[in-house]
Amino acid sequence: MDRDELVRYLDAYLRIRDFPQDPSLNGLQVEGKRTVRKVGAAVDAGEAIFRKALEEGVDFLLVHHGLFWGKPFPIVGHHKRRLETLFQGGINLYAAHLPLDAHEEVGNNFVLARDLGLVDLAPWDVGVKGRFPVPTPLLQVADRLGQLTGMQPLVHQGGPDRVETVIVVSGSGTGLLPKVDAELFITGEPKHSVFHETFERGLNVIYAGHYDTETFGVKALAAHLEARFGLPWAFLDHPTGL
Repeated sequence: MDRDELVRYLDAYLRIRDFPQDPSLNGLQVEGKRTVRKVGAAVDAGEAIFRKALEEGVDFLLVHHGLFWGKPFPIVGHHKRRLETLFQGGINLYAAHLPLDAHEEVGNNFVLARDLGLVDLAPWDVGVKGRFPVPTPLLQVADRLGQLTGMQPLVHQGGPDRVETVIVVSGSGTGLLPKVDAELFITGEPKHSVFHETFERGLNVIYAGHYDTETFGVKALAAHLEARFGLPWAFLDHPTGL
């Protein structure tokens, strides 16, 4: 498939231009081969992931966390090695940060919410709000999250034992805690400064891992491209444990 055609499709499908507040340089960050034969999907951009892409024969790599975040930096040291690896394989690097959090079909939050069994889904900031069909034990939700991510989540129970309304914000969502209007808030990365606030607000919060909550979107997007364009893909897993 022609690279530029694929980029135009992704830019439109993900509504890349609708997130001007995002510090990420969303879209094609590094240009590689003109013809795309295999897609890679990864959470992060880094030298180890790029080497995996080389080994897998990937020539178009989708990532959630790209290389460029609004501030210039010199291409020296590890930055130089990263780009050298991409150029060595002619790998195109495409990043989608907030657009892939918020997307209602392939976004991290909507995919995770559907996999959890939530219904009546609606956008909430860059995340999603929904509910369980019946009130569900909090620890049962945590167990289900552990099954989905492969890592047992951290539970801070400041609210009821059973929950119905749920908000999901993948990655680092603790800054949105004051806005939470649900019995359970699911996010990725814990933050010490909101520990007491969680209990004082009477909230339940489950931390399911920054990395682990953000594997859903890139995999769903790559699967979407395979279904639409017949492009084979590989998930380049590189867990951070965070």
